[in-house]
Amino acid sequence: MNTLNNLKEELQQEYQTTAKFIQNFPEGKNEYAPHEKSMKLMPLATHVVEILGWPEMILKTDKLDFAAGDYQPTHLANKAELQQKFEEDYAKSKAALDAISEEDLEGKWSMNMGEKVLADYTKYSAIRHALNQLTHHRAQLGVYYRLNDIPVPGSYGPSADEQGF
Repeated sequence: MNTLNNLKEELQQEYQTTAKFIQNFPEGKNEYAPHEKSMKLMPLATHVVEILGWPEMILKTDKLDFAAGDYQPTHLANKAELQQKFEEDYAKSKAALDAISEEDLEGKWSMNMGEKVLADYTKYSAIRHALNQLTHHRAQLGVYYRLNDIPVPGSYGPSADEQGF
């Protein structure tokens, strides 16, 4: 099995699907949240595009330590910045995957809070987890869009707004 080629293909497919969501991002709704416990729209969309950069980060590090401040959320102001971050992060992850071998996916990677290990993965399983997170948060974005009468693109088939395959 060629896991690396499968990951490259999946990353490209997720990029193409996510591009439709970013294209529909509404100006002027950055602060919208459907509930007080919900993320606001721009931070959620920013998180979605950041996730496309996670494969590069995973491949170039051995861990992410929240206590050390390894993760700092990006703050974007408008759709143009969101689109630029989206393209940049995808390009970085694509290049990182193009530069490794199948065996590199077997390396270890973890998420930590200081000495406490929150999650322990192979690099492959960490990237798969990231792609699952992308799917999860993109679905959240779709709910925000629906609640604001913004067309929701299809992801793995048609949506109510995008009927064709």
